[in-house]
Amino acid sequence: MLITIPSILSKDDVKQVRAHLDAADWEDGAKTAGAQSREVKRNQQLPPTSDTAQTLGKFILQKLTSDPLFLSAALPAKILPPMFNKYAQAETFGAHIDNAIRVNPLTQERLRTDLSMTLFLSEPEDYDGGELVIEDHYGRQTVKLPAGDMILYPATSLHEVTPVTQGARVSSFFWLQSMIRSDANRRILFDLDQSIQALSDSIGANDPETVRLTGIYHNLIRTWAET
Repeated sequence: MLITIPSILSKDDVKQVRAHLDAADWEDGAKTAGAQSREVKRNQQLPPTSDTAQTLGKFILQKLTSDPLFLSAALPAKILPPMFNKYAQAETFGAHIDNAIRVNPLTQERLRTDLSMTLFLSEPEDYDGGELVIEDHYGRQTVKLPAGDMILYPATSLHEVTPVTQGARVSSFFWLQSMIRSDANRRILFDLDQSIQALSDSIGANDPETVRLTGIYHNLIRTWAET
């Protein structure tokens, strides 16, 4: 399930974040790549334990965890601190699958990566190339979103970032462990929750049918959730 989460950051928020990132010291992104990814990863990355990365990461998480669409789609249990990367001239990240287990660089806690997230911090017209290409059951999906928007997709997906041929693509990327391990079950819960919200708006949250569906939703979470 690929879901676009619009306007996680406002345009003013993006400007503030970019001001800090544009003044930061970047390092070779291969430092945090796995054995296979290291062969195809050519980009720049902000050190994840740097003050800038930690400050901006906390700011992004505050925005993200107050977004109803994100919470409905992801049902997050644990979220890794946001990281930041930059692709400039000819930089790219070839086809790869993210590591199944990652370690929080701040706490050393291990986390299962159920969902991957990319928050775009450059406007599409500011760079050529740099599309995020995700392989799913419906084929190749090409993603290039406005600054401040985020794409949420299964971490099991084969994906790549195409070479940047002009300008620079700046983004935040990170992972989460969901309370619901199965992508199929998350999709069912997401569709059900969206229907419940639509019914709440049209006939009211206390209507018997809305209440009944809400009970089914929570009972499914009880059945499928891992804590």
